[in-house]
Amino acid sequence: MPSLLFLLLVPLSGDSLFSGRDLVAGDSVVTTTCGSEAKDYILEVNGGGLVVEDFNLDGHLDLVVLNGSTIERVRAEEPALPSRLLLGDGTGDFIDAGAAWDLSGGVWTMGGSAGDVDADGDPDLFLTEWGKNRLFLNEGGLGFVEVTEGLPQGEGESPIPSGLRSSRWSTSCAFLDYDNDSNLDLVVVNYLAFHLDSVAGPGDGCTWKGHDVMCGPEGMVPVHDQLYRGNGDGSFSDVSLAAGFRPDEAGFGLGVMTLDYDLDGDTDIYISNDSTPNHLWENQGDGTFKEVGLRRGVSHDANGKEQAGMGIACGDVNGDGREDLFVTNFSGERNAFYRSSRGKGFRERADASRLGGPSIQRLGWGTGLADYDLDGEIDLFVVNGHVYPKADRAGTDTSYAQADQLFLGDSAGGFIEGSLDPTSIGVSRAATHGDFDGDGDLDLVVIRMGAPVRYHENRAVHDAEHHWVAVQLVGKTSHPDAIGARVTVVAGEREYSAEVRSTSGYQAGCSTRLHIGLGAVERVDEVRVRWPSGKLQIIKDVPLDRVLTIEEETE
Repeated sequence: MPSLLFLLLVPLSGDSLFSGRDLVAGDSVVTTTCGSEAKDYILEVNGGGLVVEDFNLDGHLDLVVLNGSTIERVRAEEPALPSRLLLGDGTGDFIDAGAAWDLSGGVWTMGGSAGDVDADGDPDLFLTEWGKNRLFLNEGGLGFVEVTEGLPQGEGESPIPSGLRSSRWSTSCAFLDYDNDSNLDLVVVNYLAFHLDSVAGPGDGCTWKGHDVMCGPEGMVPVHDQLYRGNGDGSFSDVSLAAGFRPDEAGFGLGVMTLDYDLDGDTDIYISNDSTPNHLWENQGDGTFKEVGLRRGVSHDANGKEQAGMGIACGDVNGDGREDLFVTNFSGERNAFYRSSRGKGFRERADASRLGGPSIQRLGWGTGLADYDLDGEIDLFVVNGHVYPKADRAGTDTSYAQADQLFLGDSAGGFIEGSLDPTSIGVSRAATHGDFDGDGDLDLVVIRMGAPVRYHENRAVHDAEHHWVAVQLVGKTSHPDAIGARVTVVAGEREYSAEVRSTSGYQAGCSTRLHIGLGAVERVDEVRVRWPSGKLQIIKDVPLDRVLTIEEETE
């Protein structure tokens, strides 16, 4: 007979919207490694990352699966286990991209993000590491070349330093254009100072609920995040201090989200911190930032307590034109749902939205807000898994492997818990979404510790009650990726808004293609695009259930 705890950790609803399977590339199951099963050190618990984009320019979404290492490999000075680019064929199947797209090297890869760094029409790739962060340029959809040490120039010319070499423990990252100069900038989130020759191991006094466990993050030294300004030639300059992007006290950074929370036309940055207050960096419009998390109500929980923030989801849940924020937290803490208000602030509404209680016994990581069932309401997924294998022991009120969750949005801006994959209980970490099989709904991919990567095929109904439109923007005056652009789809009396971004919130990158569920609408009246350049463009006569490519007007 199953225990009460097991029953509590299994989704309680019936049929699932998603059908889960192990991710396969060609004939091989895709797996990742992050340390040992014992998890003796904090370096071994965060897992690898994922990045989604069309890297080979064939019109189908591809997937980068980022791999870690083991303590034994690090001590032997061996490189990280190989990360892989998997090329999608538009049906939900993948093949290994091969040697031209080699991502080997590094020490311990964490996360990443895609963006057209050199503005040549193809997506490049930035990877975060415990070790040295790395930048790869895309060679016209034919392969990657690493340029971390320097960007190649003409014959006889010295390479230009990329400006991105760093030996901090970096976790999540995001491309953006914070100064609206049409060059991509980059924010890199850093975690803590970790050195194998000095860090405490299990049995060195670190306990959790009476059990000896790995140490951290409390008691360790947090590391400041970094803001890089794009120089226009593919290189970057660290402007963290000059831009005021430096709080009095660093946080243990894990997740990042870009958004224009105050609707003033420039991009702000939200960062979730583990066991320290979250940061909201308000763009001042003059190249500088101000940290306003406490003032805007997104730094702590509803009781004023700092939490162990992991992943971030962002979306306009109630259709008021302002994006809301959702943050996953540690077991014993409620996940936080910060609903935006018209006065530039947020209110923590997890319990009122029926998201708080179901998260208490789980430890959340990757997450996303989108209309997964195409009914016109924003839904939410959360993937879960503990950091301590000893969570399976009696008296912990939780477990190591946990069920992932799907919450379906209702017309009142609340959520109803559904089932993401009732057949799968695992130790999940990073997650992201994309329409990998080209059928008009968003599929999910999830990194799992000690198990194959999980692919969740969306089985949403496609009929007169479930319409959608996808929007791919191409900037001309703005940067080609149009990151930071705001799209509003107008259908009758309803408006559906979304913002172009490159991050999925926890060690994951998403495609810049926006996917908007419309429900039972009969037609789209117009699509409004507010480009990063400030230009407003309106498109009429938009067909339903199509991918719409919009180029920025230059006159």
